Amino acid sequence: MKTLMVSVVTPDGPVMEDAFEMVSLKAENGELGILHGHIPLVAPLSIGAIRLKGQDDTKRLAVNGGFVEVRPDKVTILAQSAEKPDEIDVERARKAKERAERRLQTKQDDIDFRRAENALRRAINRLDVVENR
Repeated sequence: MKTLMVSVVTPDGPVMEDAFEMVSLKAENGELGILHGHIPLVAPLSIGAIRLKGQDDTKRLAVNGGFVEVRPDKVTILAQSAEKPDEIDVERARKAKERAERRLQTKQDDIDFRRAENALRRAINRLDVVENR
């Protein structure tokens, strides 16, 4: 099967660059599956996992928004943050999840619910990437 080069870059620098057979990710308008020869496109990313299918295995990254640029032979992901499973602090993610759930359960006017929902989604995404390596 043909491969495409995938580059994942954050404001802190490159996270990964390698060849993969398929890239699956969550754009704001839905899930995308990208193979070699895909039509060019640019799409905003949602909080979610990126699955990178190689010849022998599948790698996962936790991504917190950004953009994806697709060309027939290359995918560039410009993410706000991207973490490999071994870089994720599981205990910190669990605590962040619990904290966000508590905030969402309170009915106080000073709680920013959108921010709490995003924090919860990020924590769940990180835990999912670690659990489903």
